[in-house]
Amino acid sequence: MPDKKDVWQGTLALMIMTTLETMGPQHGYGIARRIERTSGDRLLVNYGTLYPALLKLEQEGHVESEWGVSDNNRRAKYYRLTRAGRKQLERQTREWEQTTAILARFLGTAGA
Repeated sequence: MPDKKDVWQGTLALMIMTTLETMGPQHGYGIARRIERTSGDRLLVNYGTLYPALLKLEQEGHVESEWGVSDNNRRAKYYRLTRAGRKQLERQTREWEQTTAILARFLGTAGA
């Protein structure tokens, strides 16, 4: 199995918002595990970058948080996507789709 890679710069917020849209409210650990599982365990989510990213998304109004109780009966902060976050997710998704299409064109001509 290949070594795990860190999440690419500029993609963590998109992965967080996609996870919250798909899964509904989640705590940080749940978000990290979902990202890792979705990547086929090829990505490693560093908590030193996850929580600052969640804080930034919260400050920007893209996510909201509230305290709750986790499945193992511990106090945990749960995050959920806001209406503004859904719109931001749509924008970022379009931008990444355009970026990857452009890059694919370059990579497709690399051998030509």
